[in-house]
Amino acid sequence: MEFIYQFVWIIPFFPFLTSILIGSNLLFFPKSTKSLRYIWAILSILVLFTVMIFSSIILWQQFINNTIYQYLWSWVFDKQIDLRIGFLIDPPTSIMLVLITTVGVLVMIYSDSYMSHDQGYVRFFAYLGLFTASMLGSVPSPNLIQIYIFWELVGMCSYLLIGFWFARPSAANACQKAFITNRIGDFGLLLGILGFYWITGSFEFEILFKRFNELLINNEVNLYFASLCALLLFLGPIAKSAQFPLHIWLPDAMEGPTPISAPIHAATMVAAGISSVVRLFPIFQALHYIMNIISWIGAITALLGATIALAQKDLKKGLAYSTMSQSGYMMLALGIGSYQAGLFHSITHAYSKALLFLGSGSVIHSMESIVGYSPNKCQNMAFMGGLRKFMPITGITFLIGTFSLCGIPPFACFWSKDAIITDSWLYFSGFGWISWITAGLTAFYMFRIYFLTFEGYLRANSNKVSFISVSIWGDSQSNNKKLEFISKKSNNEFDKSFKIDEHNNKKEFLEKGKYLYPKESDNKMLFTLIMLTLPTLFIGFLGAPFPQGQVGFDLLSQCSHPILKNSSEITSGNWSEFVLNAINSLSIVIFGIFIAFILYGPISFFPQNLEENFEVLLQKNLNPFISFIYNWSYFRGYIDFYYDIVFIKGTRLLAQSVLFFDEWIIDGIVNGFGILISSGGESTKYLEGGRISSYLFGLILGIFLLLSSAMF
Repeated sequence: MEFIYQFVWIIPFFPFLTSILIGSNLLFFPKSTKSLRYIWAILSILVLFTVMIFSSIILWQQFINNTIYQYLWSWVFDKQIDLRIGFLIDPPTSIMLVLITTVGVLVMIYSDSYMSHDQGYVRFFAYLGLFTASMLGSVPSPNLIQIYIFWELVGMCSYLLIGFWFARPSAANACQKAFITNRIGDFGLLLGILGFYWITGSFEFEILFKRFNELLINNEVNLYFASLCALLLFLGPIAKSAQFPLHIWLPDAMEGPTPISAPIHAATMVAAGISSVVRLFPIFQALHYIMNIISWIGAITALLGATIALAQKDLKKGLAYSTMSQSGYMMLALGIGSYQAGLFHSITHAYSKALLFLGSGSVIHSMESIVGYSPNKCQNMAFMGGLRKFMPITGITFLIGTFSLCGIPPFACFWSKDAIITDSWLYFSGFGWISWITAGLTAFYMFRIYFLTFEGYLRANSNKVSFISVSIWGDSQSNNKKLEFISKKSNNEFDKSFKIDEHNNKKEFLEKGKYLYPKESDNKMLFTLIMLTLPTLFIGFLGAPFPQGQVGFDLLSQCSHPILKNSSEITSGNWSEFVLNAINSLSIVIFGIFIAFILYGPISFFPQNLEENFEVLLQKNLNPFISFIYNWSYFRGYIDFYYDIVFIKGTRLLAQSVLFFDEWIIDGIVNGFGILISSGGESTKYLEGGRISSYLFGLILGIFLLLSSAMF
């Protein structure tokens, strides 16, 4: 059925056409377009659903035939350059197409409800459709130029979506920050593309990899220059996948609407960097030093993201740093050569993180009715608590996503994360320790988020919600040093407003009408959450060591480039070794959950004086250490602070220095000559006295001075 592959172009084209159609009508016929808002939403969903079905058919054909198909059209044809566009279909491409379309369809259905009251409803669907089309065009690209074109389109769409509420200064600043940070990576990517074209003379992947291999074998290429070009290529994925040190844009991207957080953080933009590294893996694998850099950046990113997520108050930013940490896992796997595990984790993580972000959107949507539309409140976990009682479906689905992200069997991320941790131990013990510790930190901060949000008592109606405010230098600004540890005591007004009947466990509310309470989201939003739980529960089994082999890994390992077939083979059916490796990773996960349960769980192991216990600890020698850990996490590792000093203030200081040099040195020299000539002329006119005796005296004196100087 190769004729199906000839129509792959419709996958990015149909969503792109729909987005352009919506945008054009919104521009020329704004009133009629807004009046037919739901028709445009239904059209966008139906088009993307059709594309999802077509992508699923292509994936099934790949699974059955396992053939590589490439279709190219001549775009720019010249004597010196032949540039073509087209599509490359192989197993990783088909998997990513299904991943993007499935998450995209569910996000659009979710957005129809979440954005229903927003004035920019139609504009949001135009942006979202263009964003999805850009990603669907980037994944099957057969050459570097086509990837770069769609790469830039993805960056532009992320700028539009993050700054969707552009009237808010925070959103406007966040989209600019994301755009500029990604431009740094994109500039490096462009230089790397040009460098490899200069080396190999081609942009096409197949030709580029073969020529580069031949040049390396024959020692006909400068390794330093090739490594520099490869590092510049990798700079693009560093920015797009929020790797250290270009990760700073990712948490600020939360200023956009919550539905867009799912595709940005789960299936599309962040995964774009990972999939591009997979596509360019033959180049990186041939350069050992670059592989080491990739693995170390991935390890640092994974650990840094996990440590920063420990003390975040904002629900979405906590999940954002979780995305940063998990993308670090993926990059670490690619750096150590375990590209199957890295790509597999990007798939399992995409569904789990999409479930968590859409679940957080359900929570925020409900909290807005209580605390008002203020991101500082409706996204702040300080005002949440006990939401599982009011939002049971959201709470259960969020817990399933939490289980998966922590790596608890049999949920999806367990299979992929365990494979990465195992391969890290086998490659280098340092990477093994980092991935193992990061797994424990992940379990801690994810269950901290869950407990603070869904367990305990609702704190929004309490006037005693007080969290410590810590300065960037680590000094407490409050006498009440709680370090954000929530008391388990029922001492607020909301807790006193009801009592628990021990016989039937029903809540009998007193003082009705005094408080507002959250409620479950509507059916459209709940439908997407329930649908995302299915892959979160079952897709991980593709990586289980069945006797016939790991089906999912077998599909991922079949790539279009022969050099990839030299990678380590995956053992099958070895359950005993698998269980031993799983026990190693599960031990730290259970420990992290246990610590989170002690500090934030609904049942405290301490007496009802948890704050006093921590007060005692803070007064002892642990005070500086705990303060440092808290400040490091809450203030994002001080990275934004130092970036502000070095780049923003440094750039302004440099500009002021250049301005001073230009005004006082460059202009000073020019103006100085002008002033000198003007003053010389002004002073000369006073010598014009009109007396011949004075002129003769000056003439004789001048001649005498000239003769004297000539003699000496």
